[in-house]
Amino acid sequence: MAQRRLLEGLGVTVAEETAYRALLRHGPATLNELGAETGSSAAAIRRMLPRLEDLGLISRVAGRPLRLVATPPNIAIDILVARRQEELTHSRAAAALLATEVAERSGPQPEEVLEVVTGSDAVARRYLQLERNATRELLVLVHPPYAVDISDDHENQRRAARRGAPVVRGIYSPLAFEQPGMLAHTRRAIADGEQARLGQVPVKLAVADARTAILPLVSDEDRAVESALVVHPSALLDALVGLFETLWRAAVPLRLAEDRLQPEGWPQAPDAEVLALLAGGMKDDAIARQLGLSPRTVQRRVQVLCERLGARTRFHAGFLAAQRDLLSE
Repeated sequence: MAQRRLLEGLGVTVAEETAYRALLRHGPATLNELGAETGSSAAAIRRMLPRLEDLGLISRVAGRPLRLVATPPNIAIDILVARRQEELTHSRAAAALLATEVAERSGPQPEEVLEVVTGSDAVARRYLQLERNATRELLVLVHPPYAVDISDDHENQRRAARRGAPVVRGIYSPLAFEQPGMLAHTRRAIADGEQARLGQVPVKLAVADARTAILPLVSDEDRAVESALVVHPSALLDALVGLFETLWRAAVPLRLAEDRLQPEGWPQAPDAEVLALLAGGMKDDAIARQLGLSPRTVQRRVQVLCERLGARTRFHAGFLAAQRDLLSE
């Protein structure tokens, strides 16, 4: 059975430690004796001598033939530890110097600002990494197609466990709800603390802590999850954050959490949800699919809502609902 290595962390190789420990057991020994003790040759031990002496593990006994003696372990280890501490001190000083050199450059290099991710699986992993690393705020522009499976219960539970940290603000495109189950997914996210709005979304985007962003590399929606561009601190990242804030101010609150209003309040769910989706420009068929209603039922409810709001059209009803703060949580 191989001996357990004890000195590896102090920069001592297997052969060097084997020779040192053999010398500790044997006592003062000649090259031939030490070679026999370690299963090596006298020539191999002779080649190792300068290194063993430099490490402070052995010393030579005066006289002929050449005999070696092991340095007592408490002294040898102290020497090795002191040397390693000195190396670490030099390394820290070197790191500080290199950091200063980097800071003195005119600015970040292009390869440090932009990172290209290819492959839908890699894009999904990079997005989840960005989401999980966010500690203060996550900004998201939601638009299909999606790289991450919204029906993944394990991932949804993990998100719920991080409730309140970070703050999540999401702007949903009306097209976001074309995918079955997206409305229920969004309702859960809002219940877990997400601030959601409905509005125009020109591009898929996620920004974590205003330090890292991810967006599609190509504008073709059919290929939007096949590759992505990751943006690190730069003027481009500042512009993406500014774009989100502009769209946020123009978007309307999306109220999907049920049973939040008092019984006498108006509108009540699901009319509140119908109004929120109307305000985002969703069509009756899409609203019906998300709410699990028939298109005729949605049409009747839209007609009643228009009459109650005094709206001329369904879009006007959504506008009036937002104007009168009927969509806020």
